[in-house]
Amino acid sequence: MLPRLEDPPAPGQGQAGPERGENMAPLDRNWPTRYPRPMPALSMHAPVGDLTIFAEDEEIVALEWGWGSVQDPSPVLLRAKAALEAYFDGAALPDDLPLKPAGTAYRQKVWAALRQIPAGQTRSYAEIARVVGGSPRSVGGANAANPIPIFIPCHRVLGSAGLGGYSGGEGLATKRALLDLEKLQSEGTDQ
Repeated sequence: MLPRLEDPPAPGQGQAGPERGENMAPLDRNWPTRYPRPMPALSMHAPVGDLTIFAEDEEIVALEWGWGSVQDPSPVLLRAKAALEAYFDGAALPDDLPLKPAGTAYRQKVWAALRQIPAGQTRSYAEIARVVGGSPRSVGGANAANPIPIFIPCHRVLGSAGLGGYSGGEGLATKRALLDLEKLQSEGTDQ
């Protein structure tokens, strides 16, 4: 059994301390090339909580609730942040933001269908299932696995007996807040 880091060295195995002794592994001189650089990310404050946007190869790959530990903005992240800030101020999200969610072919179909739901409108899980195939439950599973919420608006999909679920932010309170925001936006454009 290997000793834990906080255990003192066994007799005859050298001293613990800052010096590199015989019981320590050599330095990893390949560290900069062996371990990839963290994924570019940018965090922001939003009415639904702190959000962190992630990109890879200048395409948005994820949006998560919380403040990221590494801030490495890229042009597409700055554009996505500006789009979200405008969205929370009442503007529509742009259709041309490059999104690249990782998922199965079926999930990709569901997410593409979600992007067709206009802001201020909703669809049921059953309606989406009729469009893409599958069942309401499989649509719910794809929604739950959505790596880019808000930009891929899974919050616009409702259950047959109510709101359904939502895994982002504070759950259903966040879903309600996003739907209310979009309702106000659509009412403002109707006048």
